[in-house]
Amino acid sequence: MKDISYDYTYEEGQIVKETENWKHVHNPEMLLQYDSNYIQFKSVPTIEGFTEAEAYLRSFHHQKGQEHLKFIFPENNELPKKLLEELVLKKDYEVGFTELYAVNPSDFPVLSINPDIIIKEVTSDNLEDFLQLEYSQDLEYGKSFADGKVHMYKQNFTNSSFLQLLAYYKGRPAGALEVIIAEKTVEIDGIFVIEEFQRKGIAARLQKYVMEKFPEKVVILLADGEDTPKEMYKKQNYVLKGFQYEALKEKME
Repeated sequence: MKDISYDYTYEEGQIVKETENWKHVHNPEMLLQYDSNYIQFKSVPTIEGFTEAEAYLRSFHHQKGQEHLKFIFPENNELPKKLLEELVLKKDYEVGFTELYAVNPSDFPVLSINPDIIIKEVTSDNLEDFLQLEYSQDLEYGKSFADGKVHMYKQNFTNSSFLQLLAYYKGRPAGALEVIIAEKTVEIDGIFVIEEFQRKGIAARLQKYVMEKFPEKVVILLADGEDTPKEMYKKQNYVLKGFQYEALKEKME
């Protein structure tokens, strides 16, 4: 598990341009999804280097009808004070960071059995339950976004590199996640439990299913560096493997 880094995380979208300093990832099927439409820097840019990349992405997104700008900075690099001030105070970006966590399945805690919670792999029999539950969550970001995600979930359903899981609580769909399967790792993505059924151990049970399904792989996930769920991951014996800063502007000029 020593070599686990952001290189092991799933990159949704395709590289449409690459320079010495950055690469541009774009997903033509999900223009509204920030996480698959961005520029990722290979090294921490100067203010001038950032401004040049920003001008390129702004022009590209204008042509595609996209309103946001997103930039990802190199793993495990703090942002220089001058660059941070430029982003936040002068350019009005929201700056945050993600954290990468990893755990060996054998280190995940033992869970008590709760017969009210049933975890099922998504099949043609329960795909509609999965889609409806995800749709209800994605509507938070607008109908167009939620509609686009349905298409993606259907694509992932037919992709052998993905496993979709659905949690039922007393027979009702309550939570879900997707697993991205790679050679050495499996990545837990998009885990959630609807508010009505939170704090019942459902998220932990979903993760435990992944641990038991893939005992020989390292399980990884990305967490918002400022959100509380990461404290849960630490209690579940996940190990912090790195961090990565991001800058986002939801509505460009």
